[in-house]
Amino acid sequence: MKGIQSTGIQLGNKRLRHELKYYLRVSNYEPLRQRLRLIATPDPYSVSEEGYHIRSLYFDDFHDTALYEKNYGVFQRKKYRIRIYNKSDAVIKMERKSKFGGYICKESASITRDEYELILAGDVEFLRETESAVLRDFYLSCKNHLFRPRVITDYVREAYLVREGNVRITFDKYLKANVNSLDIFDENIMMVRAIHQPMMIMEVKYDQFLPFNIRHLLQNLSNQRSAISKYVICREETKKYYNL
Repeated sequence: MKGIQSTGIQLGNKRLRHELKYYLRVSNYEPLRQRLRLIATPDPYSVSEEGYHIRSLYFDDFHDTALYEKNYGVFQRKKYRIRIYNKSDAVIKMERKSKFGGYICKESASITRDEYELILAGDVEFLRETESAVLRDFYLSCKNHLFRPRVITDYVREAYLVREGNVRITFDKYLKANVNSLDIFDENIMMVRAIHQPMMIMEVKYDQFLPFNIRHLLQNLSNQRSAISKYVICREETKKYYNL
């Protein structure tokens, strides 16, 4: 968030933030969106009223540790993914998302298109001497735990920012999963809908406190709060088509 210094909770060298997730019915989306626009600022990276497009390639080990740890509710866990925006290679990020109970930490490092192609081909030796802790740990995971690409998540994100509390509220719409390719730049990739009800995913991230006006806005959603993982949803969806 531009111009805002994060004051999240410190854990070692990691800065943690709260994360709340909700399934939001499409019928409730527009009224909530209109109220939110009165107190929040649209994300400056939005390219339209819908927001912007996100596509991520997730990795997991031979034993699907990230998948099973999420399903079993393991307190401390992490996932690695490569993420692009609006189907462009202008910005390519390797991200590590760590979870500590109800707190999250997201760390990232930029990679080039050529580096992405090497990783996709299973050649990660160039990461051996990297200065990035995220890329170095990803290299070690590939070598020691047989990391490989597992699933692609694809959706449109509409995001809003609230300066007080460093709050970020997102609506993730049209979630899809891949069925014929693990290349996020594949022009012929086939995607299938991953949520089959008229719903989207709403996420709320903040530092040490949630402002009263945001809490008031969310109070009617309290019974819908869920432990949602787009990675898990899309992995489950791809099982219908082939074993990844």
